[in-house]
Amino acid sequence: MIASVRGQVTAIAPDGAVVEVGGVGVLVHCTPGTLATLRTGEEVRLATSLVVREESLTLFGFVTDDERGTFEMLQTASGVGPKVALAMLAVHTPNALRVAVASADVKALTRVPGVGPKGAQRIIVDLKNKLGTPEEAVNAALDGRVAAPAWRAQVHSGLVGLGYSGRDADEAVAIVEPQADAELAEGRPPQVAALLKAALRALSVR
Repeated sequence: MIASVRGQVTAIAPDGAVVEVGGVGVLVHCTPGTLATLRTGEEVRLATSLVVREESLTLFGFVTDDERGTFEMLQTASGVGPKVALAMLAVHTPNALRVAVASADVKALTRVPGVGPKGAQRIIVDLKNKLGTPEEAVNAALDGRVAAPAWRAQVHSGLVGLGYSGRDADEAVAIVEPQADAELAEGRPPQVAALLKAALRALSVR
């Protein structure tokens, strides 16, 4: 198993990055939140998980070992493959997922693209007592005190990491802000992946 990679970031795309390791460019699939922390030309260390299939070897990268561990544990649930697991971590932090499973919050899990109500219920049953139940996080969620994610900084950093100027990133963030505000008004955390895609679309049609 490839547990981690360390090297210079040579390219960043919407769904992954290339990290040069020992003269070899390694494609690592990442969440938008992880990509937002990367900069082309800078050295990075990513905790990684290698998914082996008969026809492919796919490497997934994460900023923390906790994210990697959560990614691997999510795949033990029925119907959850690496793409869905990565999508879950693109929408929720590991602690938010622990909260959702511990509190049987189907609504939170169905915010993830590809996860329906029945799938969410299976995930809750399969992962009960496996992801952990951080008491403070659970209590905060039940009391409605979980802070909204810093989507602006994540989207802005993601755009800059993809080569856009700070001014372009500011304009794109302003364009997608109503979308994020609408999600917050409905009691849902803004989905950084969707906002980043919307921002890229806005920049491409200017």
